[in-house]
Amino acid sequence: MATTAVLPDKTPAEAQLPAYVRALEQQLSVYLPTDQVLRVRRAFFVGAAAHEGQTRKSGEPYITHPVAVASILADLGLDAETIIAAILHDTLEDTQLTREQLETEFGPAVVELVDGVTKLDKVRFRSRQEAAAESFRKMLLAMARDLRVILIKLADRLHNMRTLGSMEPESRRRIARETLDIYAPIAQRLGMNRFKSELQDLGFRALYPDRHRVIAERIRAVLGNRREAMARIETALNARLEAEHIPHRVVSRIKSPYSIYSKMAGEHKSFAQVMDVYGFRVVVDSVPHCYHALGAVHGLYKPLDGRFKDFIAIPKANGYQSLHTGLFGPFGAPIEIQIRTEEMDAVAERGVAAHWAYKSESTPANSAQSRAREWVSNLVDRQTQMPSSLEFIENVKVDLFPDEVYLFTPKGAILALPRNATALDFAYFVHTDVGSHAVAARADKKLVPLRTRLTSGQTVEIVTAPSAAPSPQWLDWVVSGRARTAIRQHLKRLQHEDAVDFGHRMLDRAMDALDVSLESIPHEVLDRYLAEQKYKRLEELLADIALGNRVADTVAQVLVAAQGEHPHAARPHSSEKILISGAERGVLSFGNCCHPVPGDEIMGYLSAGKGIVVHRVECPNMPELRKSPERCIEIAWAKEVQGDYKIELRIEVANKPGVLAQVAAAIADAGSNIENVEYKERDLMTATMLFTIEVRNRKHLADVMRGVRRLQVVTAVRRYPV
Repeated sequence: MATTAVLPDKTPAEAQLPAYVRALEQQLSVYLPTDQVLRVRRAFFVGAAAHEGQTRKSGEPYITHPVAVASILADLGLDAETIIAAILHDTLEDTQLTREQLETEFGPAVVELVDGVTKLDKVRFRSRQEAAAESFRKMLLAMARDLRVILIKLADRLHNMRTLGSMEPESRRRIARETLDIYAPIAQRLGMNRFKSELQDLGFRALYPDRHRVIAERIRAVLGNRREAMARIETALNARLEAEHIPHRVVSRIKSPYSIYSKMAGEHKSFAQVMDVYGFRVVVDSVPHCYHALGAVHGLYKPLDGRFKDFIAIPKANGYQSLHTGLFGPFGAPIEIQIRTEEMDAVAERGVAAHWAYKSESTPANSAQSRAREWVSNLVDRQTQMPSSLEFIENVKVDLFPDEVYLFTPKGAILALPRNATALDFAYFVHTDVGSHAVAARADKKLVPLRTRLTSGQTVEIVTAPSAAPSPQWLDWVVSGRARTAIRQHLKRLQHEDAVDFGHRMLDRAMDALDVSLESIPHEVLDRYLAEQKYKRLEELLADIALGNRVADTVAQVLVAAQGEHPHAARPHSSEKILISGAERGVLSFGNCCHPVPGDEIMGYLSAGKGIVVHRVECPNMPELRKSPERCIEIAWAKEVQGDYKIELRIEVANKPGVLAQVAAAIADAGSNIENVEYKERDLMTATMLFTIEVRNRKHLADVMRGVRRLQVVTAVRRYPV
């Protein structure tokens, strides 16, 4: 029987408190009333009793960790409930304390916060990766109810990173990688720049200690050489701003080893190129003074073209606001200056935790809090559509891009999208229905394809058509998690519908070969079979047949035998081919080895999990496939066939200038799209090119080949493979 912890009868006096708890209370007494500080003290003694005998890897009592987490949050000025939950955040997971005990002692809000941070270690998962993903999903759902959950988790991760040295090397690397991939980007997405910077630097140091040490040493050397130049620029900035009577403070900015490493790796720059910049922050008292200060510094040093960004008028997705400008400095190196108010500076450093007073949905929040709630709300909507935690966490990673592009709708609304977003991403950000029916876009009134990457400042309008629908290719065109989730959902639904229909046709055909029909099977026999095979509905079985996970002939024989009948010897299926129209793309795919098109004689092959792969009968792989006759499906083209089909043409030409353009024009004139061109062989006199094109059927293919053959530069055209 499970045991529960015994809570301490009373909270001992201050004299019995460890020094680190007295330091925490001193932090809290600056902004919390005495009765709240005493509640925190009570939480410490409850937590200390629960964790009695537990130690960290470093050998310290375990309770020192949650108190350190609480201290990090006290630096942000967070409320008593958050501080109490931070002290108790590991009790439900690692001690005998129960939810009921915590709720009785500290109230339901504290229990919800503790539960939101608690990992799912007691649930069995297939892998550590899946456990971490499901734990992360649970945390985000709790975060949707209360943003304080993620603040506790980030502070927990920050203290763990500060004390990572006592862990085993493999654990250090795993935790550091997770911090760089997930927790630092979340801190940035929530506008918490101070947390983000320290998490990145600690993660970088743990993952690549030698690289961190070398870059840190070079930064110290460069700053030592630059101290006089930085002081002269700072003096000049102060003098100009004072002459303009602008209340201000100027702070020099120093890049961290991780930010320098990221720029070197991401932008292929040398250390000298990355460091060849002087950075300063100018903090003023009001928004008008931000723009006044901008004019003043532009009067002092010449601005660099294209280096000005106004994040005050158009804030970043995480609520960040500032003016950014680049100037040509007096020492030949550019100067980067950020100009913001004190309020903006607090939000830039602390994000959702800036000026924290816990706010309900009905009370106003700062811009970072409002935007964070909107982001988390979107994540919650999305996760309900994803059964896989690993797929969900991959989509969240996609959403955690550090940069955004800012785009305008035709009515002037601003949308912030991830870096490299396309017109199709924009369509899904407007509305899922707009994305699902998009056919093209207008960027600044110019018609562009959906895969076009967008740049900040463009006005984008989406062109839709009722008949348009997502295709698998769309997944290659989008970068945002929102668009990717919506497209996958549509494709899964389409695949299921197509699979049920096709599976029904396959099973009907198999039953017909045994001189019975599916309708003649008694309901109780069918229900018993479905239950034995763990299917909830007949549709699931039919879909599995079409996807190659079940063989229709075997299912038919088992169902007939289950009636107590001996199944007849199956008649051959050759004269009863299943007709396909090409609209079944959710369950059909076409072999890249032979590229079948309507009009070709074809055969279907059941590939487990993928569905039916259509091959030409003369495909070079067919002899091998026929060795598994139970997976070969007799199929043929219907009279009415839809869509375009990919084929390859091998074209031999004279090696002359302009040949490629002539061949491409002939293919286009025949009404075919070119997907790819590749030179296979080339010498002084001749060249062989492989064109991947789209055609409607064999007749269309013949028209294309005829048009290409007419060219004088062409010596041979043939379908590939033959």
